[in-house]
Amino acid sequence: MASSARAGRADRDGPHSSLSFEPLTPTAFLDRAAAVHADRLAVVDGALRLTYHQFHDRCLRLAGALADLGVRPGDRVAVLAPNTHLMLEAHFGVLYGGAVLVTLNTRLSADELRYILDHAGCRVLLHDPDLAGFAATIVRALPGVRLVDGGAEYERLLAAAPPRRVPVPDERALMALNYTSGTTGRPKGVMYHHRGAYLQSLAMVAHFGLRADTVYLWTLPMFHCNGWCFTWAVTAAGGTHVCLPRVAPDRVWELIRDERVTMLCAAPTVLVSLAEADAAGAGAGRQVTVAVGGAPPSPSLLRRCAALGFDVTHLYGLTETFGPAAICDWRPEWDDRPAAEQATLRARQGVANVVSCELRVLDADERDVPADGETVGEVAIRGNNVMLGYYRDEAATREAGPGGWFRTGDLGVRHPDGYLQLRDRAKDVIISGGENISSIEVEAVLCSHPAVLEAAVVAVPDERWGERPVAFVTLRPGAPADPDALRAHVRAHLAAFKVPDHIEFGDLPKTASGKVRKVELRATVR
Repeated sequence: MASSARAGRADRDGPHSSLSFEPLTPTAFLDRAAAVHADRLAVVDGALRLTYHQFHDRCLRLAGALADLGVRPGDRVAVLAPNTHLMLEAHFGVLYGGAVLVTLNTRLSADELRYILDHAGCRVLLHDPDLAGFAATIVRALPGVRLVDGGAEYERLLAAAPPRRVPVPDERALMALNYTSGTTGRPKGVMYHHRGAYLQSLAMVAHFGLRADTVYLWTLPMFHCNGWCFTWAVTAAGGTHVCLPRVAPDRVWELIRDERVTMLCAAPTVLVSLAEADAAGAGAGRQVTVAVGGAPPSPSLLRRCAALGFDVTHLYGLTETFGPAAICDWRPEWDDRPAAEQATLRARQGVANVVSCELRVLDADERDVPADGETVGEVAIRGNNVMLGYYRDEAATREAGPGGWFRTGDLGVRHPDGYLQLRDRAKDVIISGGENISSIEVEAVLCSHPAVLEAAVVAVPDERWGERPVAFVTLRPGAPADPDALRAHVRAHLAAFKVPDHIEFGDLPKTASGKVRKVELRATVR
């Protein structure tokens, strides 16, 4: 940082503040990695292999290239790409240039992406070469957006640009916009700050023991909560990023073997596909750490993952909390518990991560519910990894944070050991005849049936009962579609009023983070 900036800060905050304060920003992780691990392998993307020295240089030159295109500090730069070196470099290069990063979900429609680009006020759209036609369609009605092809054009721009670094004047400044999945309406722009990204990244390093010999496989989209901040966390540790543009289960197992992968993150739906793959477990030969989020994994899925050598840790969070706000930390005293009980313990959402600070479960009067594992309340979070607010939506920001606590809209209980367990989304609770039915509870029982791969349960209006549960089920290959057998299975484990009235079979519509689009399912039964 320039000496004048330091002097100004000292004048403002006292004569010694410049010695003890430096704005936190995740680009500092790459600066350190390039200095300490210059010759170590940083990025693997197909045939491309970059050392940390090369990775660092490319990111600094990306900042310079953006400046050459007229991007100034505070401008928005969007990226439309799968998990490639382009997307990874943007997580540092855009920030080095002082701009705001806007990562785009490649699975959205042109209209949805056009809305995001317009709402965010993006100046530049970096895109994967394979998405050139799609990108051109998106910006056709947005003449102010400059397209940059991530292939030859991108390389020419980097080669011609000088390295550039814009100091971060305020660690609470806007750093990235991450748009919600839009399952309840238009997506909202969640404002991330440098401080939150920096601390959240270090939390992931601490909880998962990331080191310089970590080899991280990108099965989680980097466009989702900036890859839950592992884009920066792996770099902070000096580990290796193994890019994966498309999740093909057999390819995942191949990379686990060939690149000696030690960790990956995924939604439960990805774990299901890996467990069902022909190559499942082939050649791994060692334990792989897996962080799972996006939806609660069923205990039956966790048991199957353990058999494959996956050490699964369940995380819980939202876009508004930089991804994982809670982690189901494993306790050594649970090691001797029966396998089924261990899987049930692992399926819980856990406790606040080391930077989340505070996580509560509140009743309707905003009091903490008793830690009895039964009393349901709304999960509320406050801490370093909570968003600044929703971009250009003050009303939604106020509604989300009454009393200084971010209200998640998730309903859960706190167990006597202090661990959180979700019961449902507030909007997904089914109220039937005055009784509350947890869709998650019914889904877990359905998933414990040997014929079931995945399940989702939603409410359908009922004249007599108010609402009744309806289930949507994806079967294992070759399994018979027998709704009566599945209903009998649920009845054997839950109260009769929780048994779905109807079961439909087929694939479940999902967001990019693996969450089931229950809005679409409800629309089919109303």
